[in-house]
Amino acid sequence: MKVWKIGLVGAGWWSEKHLKAWRSIPGAEVVALCDLDEARLKAKAEEFGVSKNQLYRSMSEMLEKADIDIVDIVTVPDTHLELVRAAATSGKHILCQKPFATSMREAEEMVQIAKEAGVRLMVTENWRWLQPFQLIKKAIEAGTLGTLHSARYIHTDYYTPRMEPGTILPQPFFRGMPKLLFFEMGPHWFDTWRFLFGTPKRLYAETLRVSPHIAGEDSGIVTMGYDHFYGYLDASWATRQKLDRPLGTEVGPVHLEQLVIDGSEATLKMYTSGQISMVGKDGSREHILAESTELDHEESHIRLQSHFVECLRSGAVFQTEGSDNLITLSMVFGVYESAAKHEPVIIGGKKP
Repeated sequence: MKVWKIGLVGAGWWSEKHLKAWRSIPGAEVVALCDLDEARLKAKAEEFGVSKNQLYRSMSEMLEKADIDIVDIVTVPDTHLELVRAAATSGKHILCQKPFATSMREAEEMVQIAKEAGVRLMVTENWRWLQPFQLIKKAIEAGTLGTLHSARYIHTDYYTPRMEPGTILPQPFFRGMPKLLFFEMGPHWFDTWRFLFGTPKRLYAETLRVSPHIAGEDSGIVTMGYDHFYGYLDASWATRQKLDRPLGTEVGPVHLEQLVIDGSEATLKMYTSGQISMVGKDGSREHILAESTELDHEESHIRLQSHFVECLRSGAVFQTEGSDNLITLSMVFGVYESAAKHEPVIIGGKKP
């Protein structure tokens, strides 16, 4: 069996999820690391057993000297175009973190670059690979819910009001992002929405900045319309609505999610506890499908990165091809366009 050799770029906070996953996948090995921060680079190399001779401060040096097949990009979005271009020019397959790009123009350019270079490009969208959404997808595909009528997806956190100056944050750059909640998390939510329900034809959005400690928005609601189905996403990082645990002194994300899907035959409910249940057509009882599920990010990366390797081996299409992510990004940027114009935005797509 071929062993796929990986060079990972960006040894920051989220890289640990990637590195742990690669370590768990047969036939994949991280052989090189690249980061501007030397101390961080050495620490990650020691933790994950990467040779000191395979640590690089620049992408160009890694591509020149390291024997790799894949570049795993785990950096901020405004670096992606340059890194994708370099990796593709060197003939490496690419796994690129979300948000994929800072604009549709950049995203389209990266897709074209990879196509012309003859390399594979997948966007790292792990939310659809989380345990609850995998289970919900199976329930929908089994036809248990019947014809879908509506979906209500609620994401709550009390995060941004706690980002006072001087507070240590896992991702401190959040404070200065002019587009925050729907640019950072929207790719997850809209990719998962499309995974479950298909692409909506239109969306309408309202957004708001609540916390004084940030530049971008931290709250909003998005409605999505199809021919015979509708749904909404209600998201906030500035609400105490569903806090079910002490927040403690460290400031970080505590994502609490709910989803209710109404169909002709049943209603599916995902609670913030992770319980997933079904209410039958007559509404008389609630049947538990899973007592507890988790937003199991590390395991979701194992599923995602295994899928990436399997598709490289087989030639199958990635679930989150770079070209497919263009649609997801059009929804992300559509939120800002709709909120600014106070008008619906046409997305186009198919019914669920």
